[in-house]
This record gives sequence, C-alpha cells and structure tokens, in this order.
Amino acid sequence: MSIIKEVLRLKYLNQLSNRQIQSITGVSRNSVANYVNCFIELDASLEDVLALKESDLEQLFHPNKSTPSTKQTTLALIHPDWNYVREELTKKGMTRALLYEEYKNAQQDLYSYSQFNRYYAKFLNSVNPSMRQVHYAGDRLFIDYSGLTMPIVNQKTGETSKVQIFVSVLGASGYTFVHATPTQSSKDFISSHVLAFRFYGGVPNILVPDNLKAAVISHKKGVVKLNESYADMARHYGVAIEPARPYKPQDKSKVELGVKAIQRWILMKLRHHTFFSVDELNQQINLLLDGYNNKVIRRLGKSRTELFEQLDKPALHPLRANNHIYKEFKTATVGVDYHVELDGSGYSVPYKYLGKKVDISYSSTSVVIAFGGEVIAHHPKLSQPYHDSTLLEHMPKEHEYQHEKWNPRRILNWANSMGTYTTALMQSIMDSRSHQVRGYKSCMAILSFSKTYGAHNLEMASAVAYELNIHKVTSIESMLKTKSYLLHNPQTSANNNTFFNSHKNIRGSEYYSQIDNKTTKAKI
Repeated sequence: MSIIKEVLRLKYLNQLSNRQIQSITGVSRNSVANYVNCFIELDASLEDVLALKESDLEQLFHPNKSTPSTKQTTLALIHPDWNYVREELTKKGMTRALLYEEYKNAQQDLYSYSQFNRYYAKFLNSVNPSMRQVHYAGDRLFIDYSGLTMPIVNQKTGETSKVQIFVSVLGASGYTFVHATPTQSSKDFISSHVLAFRFYGGVPNILVPDNLKAAVISHKKGVVKLNESYADMARHYGVAIEPARPYKPQDKSKVELGVKAIQRWILMKLRHHTFFSVDELNQQINLLLDGYNNKVIRRLGKSRTELFEQLDKPALHPLRANNHIYKEFKTATVGVDYHVELDGSGYSVPYKYLGKKVDISYSSTSVVIAFGGEVIAHHPKLSQPYHDSTLLEHMPKEHEYQHEKWNPRRILNWANSMGTYTTALMQSIMDSRSHQVRGYKSCMAILSFSKTYGAHNLEMASAVAYELNIHKVTSIESMLKTKSYLLHNPQTSANNNTFFNSHKNIRGSEYYSQIDNKTTKAKI
C-alpha cells in the first residue's frame, strides 16, 4: 500500500497520533502533518482517496514531483496567473473567493478552492518576503531611516558630519522615496514627509513609521502617544498614523527591505563621492532613485514605477493646496505678569487667565495660545530673544492692579523690608521692562532668595547688582551662592546708604508707611 494511504488509514481509521504513525511507518511527523493537511484541503471522503490510483494520489499530494512535461501542461491548463491574483487582491473589496469563482467560470476543470489557496500560498513563499503580505493600493506608506549614513565635508573647516537617510515605501507597489537630512529631528523628519507626498503626488491612508522620538513619544502596551508636531502634520494632510509595534520587524518588513535595497543600489554607488552639502547629496540620490524604481522586479515582471502607476497612484488621496507649516507645541502657565515665556520672550494673554495652564503652538512666524481648546491670543513670532509682545487689550485696567495679589506697591514694600538697596534694584528691574508688570517674576524670584540666603546677604548682593546694572535672576543667585559681592565691595553693609541716598528710586520706609496710611483712609 502507498505510504500516503497508510498514513491516512492509521490516522483516520485507527485514530493514531502523528508521533505513533512516525514510529510505525518511519515517516517524519512533519510529513504526516502535511499529508493530513493536504487531505483536509481536498475536501473528499477517505474512501474516495484510498481508492485512487498511485499516480493520481502522487499528483494530489506531491504536485511538484510531476514530470516536466506533465507539470508544464498542468500549469498551462490549470494554474492562474499568480502575479495577476496578487495585484487584484491589493484592491479593496477584492477577495480570493471571488477571484476563484471568476477562474472557475472560465475553466470548469479548475481544482478546488482549498487547492487554489494552497497553490497561492506556495507562490507567495517563492517571492520577496515584503511581497508576501497583501497591501491595499494607496493604503500604507512605510517609513524608516537607513542605519547607513553619508558623510558631508565642511569646505571651510574640513570637518566631516554624518547625515541621515530617510526612506519611505508604498505598500502595494514598493515605490520608494529617499531624502537626506542633517538630523533625525522632528523638523527634518516632517520636512521629508512633505517632500515624499509631493514625490508621490498624493497621500496614503496610513503612515507606518518606526518608533523614533520624532514620531512617537511612547508606545507601551498598545497605547501610542504621538509627537504633537507629527500628529499636527497628519491632521493637515488627513492621514492616520499607525506606528510599527516595538520589536515587531514584520510590521515594517516592506521598508526594512527597501532600506537594504537603497543601501545597495544607491548609497554604495555614492561611497567614493565627496559631498560638501546635503543638497548636493540629494541631487545625486534623485538621479539614482529613478533607476532603482524603474528596475524590473524579476518575479513580478514589472518595475516599481509600473506598479505605482497601476496600483498606488490612482488610490492616493489628493494633496492639499497649501503646504504644511511646521509647528512645535508646549504647555505653559500664565505668570503673574499675564505673559507666557517662549524661547526667552514673553507673549501676553488676557489678564483673566493668570495662573492658568495654556497650550502654545508656534511656527517660525506665529504664536497661537489656547485655553481649553479655544484660541485666546495670537502673536507674531519674535525673532529676537528677551523681547516682549504685549497687546493692549490683554492689559488690566489701572484700578484692577490695586486689588490684585501682586502689584508694584506690594513688591516694593517687600523689598523695603530687606533694605534700600534691594528696593532700588526691584524698581530698576521693573522700569527696565516694556511694562512694569513684566518685571514681577524676576523681582519675586530675587526677593525669595532671602529665605535661602538671608535678608542681610540679599541686601549686600543687591547693592552690587544695582551698581553694575545686573538684572538677571541667575546672576544674582550666583553672587549669593559664591558671596562674590564681598569681593566687589567688602565694606558694603545694610546700614551704609551713602551711595544711594541721592537716587530717585530710594524712598525709604517713611514713603511706604505714608502710602499704607493713605490706603487705609481711602478704605474707611
């Protein structure tokens, strides 16, 4: 009896395990499992299979062992064009069952649907691993950086820096875009995306990046937190972002193989060239990229460019008319001066938002501040640091100052409790700002040093700071830490007022007691 029939008989008539059948027949457990799976796919009764001739049985269970002439005849008469099947399955809504029915109607003697699936699986195993997965046309764009960098030589200094190579690959066609950038920063990463969308002439449904920081802040237990700048770009173009799972290379096998191919067919060809700018490198990459995309894929008989024109291009979503403008995002607390700090400069918000946490989005030209999803302020981006953008409508009315927790009178009263030097310094800081209120934070920070270093030491440091016109909080704190104010003027003390007595900012304790008396009378 045929070994196949013997395996099936022991399996189904005698109910033996695969291990028992192996010990009896000498056939490996893998082969036993293959025979059993093949029998299941045949969807036939055991009696019918056992009644078959040996040649017919071999043809069913070992189709690859047919003689060359028989194999050629069988393939010509029965097997579909598997490349065509694969391309059709990239279209949304298409199924294997529907394709099988179409072939069955055209060829009545076509084998069963289960065999159809089995032969198609064998075809997929014979092609490039990135081609085995079915990617719908225009659906996914896979994104990664090449581990291989390229050197750029600075013509002035001769120093060499390494630039990064961005690679994106469309799922269905494998059509590839390559772009060199100085870094993998969020700004460079998003800039490469914008250029890629222009290259493809449209946008896909889903972006599949790796888990680099420019794209993903965290990806744990299936919960993804995206980089806000990257998410903003996706919202602009109307695409979704579905990062590859950490340590799951199969999620991005398409781009990993694309990266290897780019290293082989483009970067290695440029290894003996010397480049003096990233733009120069990108020009050479573009020349070689067309050749790479136009190469015919041997097993498919078509190039990536042909597949792109046929599959992906018609399914891509159209580009928006306006290009994406790169933005950065941060959260800040509105200070007592009703401003938020950004890159060393202050931007005002309406006075009623004091102490509130606000969301800031900013580009190279504008700053937008929002609270609870509603925009509350819009400013042009200041190009110079340590400047302020203050809108008049954001400022409180003068009488409102007097009833707020912090105001110039209270700050100067607090300073006067340290000494006249500290009072003079606080007044000088507030007078130096575009609006007095912009000096509140610095004054409060400096006055709070009295808790750590003592009022006496702060008074002596303030004397030196006032004389040298030092207003920076960090500089004054450094003076207190190192006691360098003693080196400047060791004789300075809190009771020595000769230097400041004639200055207009020195009003003395009597002045502030008079203000308190007037305020008390006004309240009565």
